[in-house]
Amino acid sequence: TTHLMVGGDPQKPGKEVGPGFISVISDLELGPDSTDSHRRNSLASAITAKDNPLTARVIVNRVWQHYFGTGIVNTPSDFGLNGGRPSHDQLLDWLANYLIEQNWSLKQLHRKLLSSATFRQASQTKQNAFSIDSNSRLLWRFPPQRLEGEVLRDAILRGSGKLNTKQFGVPFKLFKDSTNQFAKRVPLNRFDQSGWRRMIYGEKVRLTQIGVFGVFDCPDASQMMPTRSVSTSAVQALALFNSEFVNRQAEFMAEAITQQFPEDTKRQIVSAFQRTLSRPPTQQEIQELQPFVENYGLQDLGRILFNLNEFVFIN
Repeated sequence: TTHLMVGGDPQKPGKEVGPGFISVISDLELGPDSTDSHRRNSLASAITAKDNPLTARVIVNRVWQHYFGTGIVNTPSDFGLNGGRPSHDQLLDWLANYLIEQNWSLKQLHRKLLSSATFRQASQTKQNAFSIDSNSRLLWRFPPQRLEGEVLRDAILRGSGKLNTKQFGVPFKLFKDSTNQFAKRVPLNRFDQSGWRRMIYGEKVRLTQIGVFGVFDCPDASQMMPTRSVSTSAVQALALFNSEFVNRQAEFMAEAITQQFPEDTKRQIVSAFQRTLSRPPTQQEIQELQPFVENYGLQDLGRILFNLNEFVFIN
């Protein structure tokens, strides 16, 4: 039995409250004697009902935020009066209906957004548009955005050829083992094959920042972050250029490319660009980088490519 607590005080139970839902959307029509499983099933059905627009709007807005940096509603956890107003309200409704019509298929939603003209447009600025909408809230261009800390780590592993794509199972450790649960945790610098899995499988520790990639605004496990802050600091550049993790992955990439194209500097440079920037180098870049690679090695080129804005940012 659930009671309405007077003044929010758990020691002052008021009138009895029966099972229900948001009244303007649905009435669960459940009696006080309904079973727990029946209540849960009814609640799930009400949340995902086709005539409930809220769930689809929230999901669509989150996916939109993932691709464009800011949701159509810029307060993804608050669609109420105290939240932000939609920048494109009709689009939000259309996408919500589309998701429902596609039988809640997120894959179809991703496909629709990624193939849209809005996502595929260039990120170059236009002076007239910038003077009116400097934040590109109306999406007159694709808003450049930095990769999230987890994605950045995965992209480096992908470029080096060491990304372990195994799914599921026990998470890998990001910190050294400690016998004292109150001691400050020390991030690991070296990882083996199990630690080269996607960072979503990393075992986070509350109130503790992840090593190299924690400085890229990757929140610790104690925080709920509907929208992440994006900062720029010297520590990020130092971590990305000097860390043992990045240098080791650059070495792995150099070894793999050298084995594939021995004694062919030009093809080595082309392969390094394809692995990291997903494009071939220009003729000018090849001419400038050939003597660099011959003098300093392919590993140093890998460090440079991993640190380029073109690698770290989506443009």
